[in-house]
Formats: sequence, structure tokens, C-alpha cells
Amino acid sequence: MSRVTVSPKYQVVIPKEARAALNIRPGEKVEVFSYKNRLEFVPVRPMASLRGFVKGIDTTVDRDPDRL
Repeated sequence: MSRVTVSPKYQVVIPKEARAALNIRPGEKVEVFSYKNRLEFVPVRPMASLRGFVKGIDTTVDRDPDRL
């Protein structure tokens, strides 16, 4: 876990380990929100980048006979 300091302009630097883990690059958007007394930083990814991220998932579902 890393510790950061808030600047007088309320800016923080995201530590290298966190940037590398989330693959955050300069210029990318990050959504920030408050959750249970903490700040959450979530990278905003384009929908096209999500294509295939659940490859190999089992899509077979038991359905009711009237829903076939």
C-alpha cells in the first residue's frame, strides 16, 4: 500500500504500482467517487476495449420449458 500527499491544489499523484496494476496511461480518464469514507479511483475504459473480456464463460443456462 502506498501513501500520497494532497497538494495545496488538492492534487495527488497515483503511485507507480497502482498505475501499472490498472494499466493507467497519461491522458486517460479516471472516475473518482466517495464510498464508505474513502475515495475510489476507477479507470474509464472505452466499450470497445471490453470486447472478449469474458471469453470462455459458460453461457448455458437452464431455462423454464415455456421460455425456449
